[in-house]
Amino acid sequence: MTSAPITQPIAGLHHVTAISGPAQENFDFYVQRLGTRLIKKTVNFDAPEMYHLYYGAADARPGSVLTFFNRETTARGQAGIGAAQAFAYAVPQEALEEWHTRLGGTRFTRFDEEGLALQDPHGQAFEMIATPAQTVWGAFHSATLWVADPEPTARILTEVFGYQPHGEERGPDGTRFRFHLPGSAPGRIVDIWRSDMAAKHRPGPGTIHHIAFRARDLAHQQGLRDTLLARGEQVTEVKDRQYFKAIYFREPGGVLFEIATDGPGFAVDEAMEHLGTALKLPPQHEHRRTELEASLPALLTDTHHTPKASLR
Repeated sequence: MTSAPITQPIAGLHHVTAISGPAQENFDFYVQRLGTRLIKKTVNFDAPEMYHLYYGAADARPGSVLTFFNRETTARGQAGIGAAQAFAYAVPQEALEEWHTRLGGTRFTRFDEEGLALQDPHGQAFEMIATPAQTVWGAFHSATLWVADPEPTARILTEVFGYQPHGEERGPDGTRFRFHLPGSAPGRIVDIWRSDMAAKHRPGPGTIHHIAFRARDLAHQQGLRDTLLARGEQVTEVKDRQYFKAIYFREPGGVLFEIATDGPGFAVDEAMEHLGTALKLPPQHEHRRTELEASLPALLTDTHHTPKASLR
């Protein structure tokens, strides 16, 4: 797999969006058990009858943001070819054993890094990777994409986004190809996994909906969009997601990619110290506030501001 020089690489992962089961169970796990911060309580822009919850580092920095479309169901989806398979948090080396004791999971070594493979209560696969330089709890280490043919996906990462190949590793159930961005931004690693298992992706709780990459600003995003269009990719128009501007396309392996701007940020509609305390609605749904507040399930989030230091 080869790379080609580009003028301005992607700045890392911006966020990961997954699908969960009941919102309260989702909140209890990611805030009460993992100690990430609830940074935004809103609704799905396209289906406002369900919550869209955002978790992240204490300062809500891009590269730490994990969001969920919360479905009040016990049904489960299935991870498989053509979607992201897992996301990984960066954690200090000395914390890995404590996490293993608290949460269980399976220890592994990958590309000379120690890690812990876990699942949340709704079946979402996630990992913790020991990273010596990691200091901010909640920042991403990487994301894993599950595709049938790694080459076309790798070309998007290297020729458009600016990633560099960083080796491959054969495991018991497939081959993993690693890509790095230069620098030390959170979420600067993407793995492509070609699995020997022929599982078909079925969207639902316990699966990742899309992976979002960071554009520094609107000009950077537009340049990336122009490049993708010139290559024949089908890219959406810019969409206003209130906390960032976004474009979307499905890369050749089938994974839904988003490119999101850093700004305006999550403090645009509530102060940083009060993030996640109130239900924030997109302007187009504000007229339905009374109806939506009555229909959305009760969600107790009064401990969102006290992540547990012992878990970091």
